[in-house]
Amino acid sequence: MFNRELITRFLLRRPAALTSRTARWAVLALTGIGAAFLVWSAVIHLELWGDGYRDISVIGPLFLVQGTACIILGVAIVAFRWLALIAAGAVAGVATAVGLLLSVYVGLFGYTESLSVPYATLSLAVEFTAAFVLLAAAGLLALGRARPRADRAAPGLPQAEWLRTLGR
Repeated sequence: MFNRELITRFLLRRPAALTSRTARWAVLALTGIGAAFLVWSAVIHLELWGDGYRDISVIGPLFLVQGTACIILGVAIVAFRWLALIAAGAVAGVATAVGLLLSVYVGLFGYTESLSVPYATLSLAVEFTAAFVLLAAAGLLALGRARPRADRAAPGLPQAEWLRTLGR
């Protein structure tokens, strides 16, 4: 039914797997830019948390969680560059922006926000930009042509030697 190894390999795909050098560099650039925007969103939320949002029931702890989680996610995206992490970063950007929009137009956990408060529009722009850029990186990485695994041998090791080190 599902090939667990194949799915895992796909989700852990990195830019080095792509055949095109241009695609690899584009994914690397988009990943770094998207992760930076994700961290920027986190910094905004942590600053607002420190400026008084911490006293708002449910919303305050969510600001702290968003700030902490997005910094960790941004660093992990840059460190590992796995497709699954890049996609998770895009989802985090959209989820954060949608949370703000819900709190403005519907109310969230009994709290209603306004787009006229400090950082609201900047936060939306930063979060949607992070999501868009990371989604573009994930799309390139997911849809780009991958090199055969044997072609990704470690430098300096003959192909057969590299395969033996993997226990094949």
